Amino acid sequence: MTAAAPAAASRIAVVTGASSGIGAATARQLAAAGYRVVLTARRKDRIEKLAAEINEAGHEAMPYALDITDRAAVDEFATAFKTIGVLVNNAGGALGADPVATGDPAEWRRMYETNVIGTLNITQALLPALTASGDGTVVVLSSTAGFATYEGGGGYVAAKHAEHVLAETLRLEILGTPVRVIEVAPGMVKTEEFALTRFAGDTEKAEKVYAGVAQPLSADDVADTITWAVTRPSHVNIDLLVVRPRAQASNTKVHREL
Repeated sequence: MTAAAPAAASRIAVVTGASSGIGAATARQLAAAGYRVVLTARRKDRIEKLAAEINEAGHEAMPYALDITDRAAVDEFATAFKTIGVLVNNAGGALGADPVATGDPAEWRRMYETNVIGTLNITQALLPALTASGDGTVVVLSSTAGFATYEGGGGYVAAKHAEHVLAETLRLEILGTPVRVIEVAPGMVKTEEFALTRFAGDTEKAEKVYAGVAQPLSADDVADTITWAVTRPSHVNIDLLVVRPRAQASNTKVHREL
């Protein structure tokens, strides 16, 4: 199937967590596919720079500094739109790799707030505009952590399981409306910040995550998958797409050339 051009009423795409990694790559690719992209993230300088890059390339982008865990701010943001075509729930992330016995409850809470409550906030706020477009798409970027656990991953796995259930339940509840719910669940993705953030800036620990893996997924690989799913014809819904590098068979089985 060829990519479907966005209809005039559904040309706006909102991408959360667009300041780096998968979010930034997705914004670039959706803009190239013909969407007017709204970049949201807490780091205003990053999204302003990205918006300038996209606009200079001849596409359309607008930055909007936003913390999706702040419901009042999210509701105010949503008032700017009568219709939108796409919402990409990308903001999230992992913190720490401690076992359940010694895990930091504050880190668990932050992961749940960002990955789950943040996704809930922005999805609820923008669902009327997505529906009003007559051809809306909600994308939830979850993770293979949403389907299987691993040691040291309890807090992140719990949050991603919840995010997966959010997407699955929403799809059931809005059946019959002109809105699709797509879930993309990546495995090992090497970006500039994910592992570094997880290990509080410890570069040695961050590099060990990818040690010996010839080709983990890149942000562009995942963005390409998201853009492909979004640009399917309106009647085609990619309910769940799991994408891993060839070197990874599961969360705990990875081929490493050491």
